[in-house]
Amino acid sequence: MALSPAVLARSPGHHPALPHPARLTSPREKAAIIVRLLLAEGAPLKISGLPDDIQTALAEQMGQMRRVDRATLKAVVDEFLQEFEQVGLSFPGGLAGALSIMDGHMSAGAATRLRRMTGSAASIDPWERLNLLPVDILIPALADESIEVAAVVLSKLPVAKAAELLSKLPGDKARAVAYAVSQTSDVDPDTVRRIGLALATQLDAQPIKAFDIAPGERIGAILNVTASNTRDNVLKSLQETDSDFADIVRRNIFTFEHIAARLLGRDVSKLVRIVDQRALVTALAAAQENPARAVSVEHILTNLSQRMAQGLREEMTQRGKIKDKDAEEAMSALITAIRQLEGAGELVLISPDD
Repeated sequence: MALSPAVLARSPGHHPALPHPARLTSPREKAAIIVRLLLAEGAPLKISGLPDDIQTALAEQMGQMRRVDRATLKAVVDEFLQEFEQVGLSFPGGLAGALSIMDGHMSAGAATRLRRMTGSAASIDPWERLNLLPVDILIPALADESIEVAAVVLSKLPVAKAAELLSKLPGDKARAVAYAVSQTSDVDPDTVRRIGLALATQLDAQPIKAFDIAPGERIGAILNVTASNTRDNVLKSLQETDSDFADIVRRNIFTFEHIAARLLGRDVSKLVRIVDQRALVTALAAAQENPARAVSVEHILTNLSQRMAQGLREEMTQRGKIKDKDAEEAMSALITAIRQLEGAGELVLISPDD
């Protein structure tokens, strides 16, 4: 907390310990004096960050007090400055405060266990945590909640996140929730807090997941770099066993055949820059022999400069016979490079559903 020059001027020089005036018998009185002085000097105090019971007690104490003489004020300021200057490092009070600092720096399992331990603590604001959660996590939690509860959630979220959440709700429910927001003006803070606690507790009660990526996305990523014969056999088996899961896996698979349909022409040059030249030539030369892949070869070449495309065509002609293993490895290198660019945000693949 930064003290204004006016506050420091009230207690110049060193701050020797002074006897407490007899009238000061309570730490609450001293806190009220410091807060009153800082507010009078225009110092920024975020009292709202304190627990509600402390804010209430502080306001009650200030309401009971009248005038404070200069000697008393000087003694309180001196004591406060002495304690303030001796502080080297401060820690948050309780598990809730520790979690607010450690969250994001500890494992998901440990963080979830701590949230469960502190979930019902009176000093915790559940909305601080809920506001940080992705909309895709909040949507399932609201699926079985009433329109009124969803309206409160919508009102407490940041505007951008609330808009995203509303857009992902079914049409009828979205309209009902939007209207219900107009009925939330009389909802009291305790009710809002209880809704937040119930929702946070519900989310924290879910089993801790060992994997951050969905199964369909995981197996799709594996099949991306698997030999085509193996990939086709696995997909055929999945189709026979679980056709719905097989469809999910297919949507997450990106192979050489998909380049023409899903890689934007403007992003081809980004791919060519990071792929080994020999691997690029090998992949293009091998793929052009397969009608299903030849379309992707032309997509790559036509989106390069005429000079570069001509150079690649000449190298492809001179490449000679290519072993199946070398062809698979070269095409996998291109797919891996595309996925790396996508992961880095350098390009966005066209959705297979578009």
